[in-house]
Amino acid sequence: MAKKVVPEAERRRRRPTRQGQVLSETLIVETALRMLHEHGSAGLTARRLGTALGADPSTVYRYFAGLDGLTRAIGEELMGRALDTWAATGDWRADLRALGLAIHASYLAHPQAAVLTASRVTGRPREIEVDETILGILRGAGFTDTDAVAVYHAFIDLALAFAALDAGALALKDEARERDEQMWTSTYARLPGTTHPHIAATAPLLAERMNRSAYPTVLGTLLDGAAARLAGAHRRGRTGQGRSRGSGAGRADAEDAERVRSLS
Repeated sequence: MAKKVVPEAERRRRRPTRQGQVLSETLIVETALRMLHEHGSAGLTARRLGTALGADPSTVYRYFAGLDGLTRAIGEELMGRALDTWAATGDWRADLRALGLAIHASYLAHPQAAVLTASRVTGRPREIEVDETILGILRGAGFTDTDAVAVYHAFIDLALAFAALDAGALALKDEARERDEQMWTSTYARLPGTTHPHIAATAPLLAERMNRSAYPTVLGTLLDGAAARLAGAHRRGRTGQGRSRGSGAGRADAEDAERVRSLS
């Protein structure tokens, strides 16, 4: 049975640790982020964390529901840092683009932590705040609730998928990452046009682009689709004013449903 997490008021350590620090959730998460950077996910253990904090290894279980609870808190921290660097402008498309890039950048600043947490749903306050913000932007822009959820789903999964992909490359050892990056010039660029005409024709472009993240480009494509969808909904709303809802309306509803599925 998992140990019960002690309420914060009761678990707060009154005396400093051997390192002269007073323990808190924030300090433990920051220390865990540093350990992930130095040792990777395999190096994040209660024993090592306790040593780094100058406290008993069991201390972490007073603050979190085990290492899995700590993992969720790390994911929440990365989401929260993204939100802290972002400010709304009132332009829904610009705001979503800026927030998506902020989430991606926050995870890439801690690649080992990103690999560990990008696929997790934390259910913690800062992550919930990000979700509420995204849905608020979409609903405020005029998206229906069905469309807002479809776009939100695609938006957040896209950000986290690219965070995991790009962080995975950054988390490699330098030599391995450099070998992968050089593959576009050491191997692909040398393939003969007689056997690989399409790669040979585009080799310089591949070498120039493939070591950069495609996230900004794909994010722009997603937002283009969302904007077109919103504009279409507005047009249908204007042309449908005063009409009875007959078979034409039914066809439009079916088309709408299909478009929502295509975003999902």
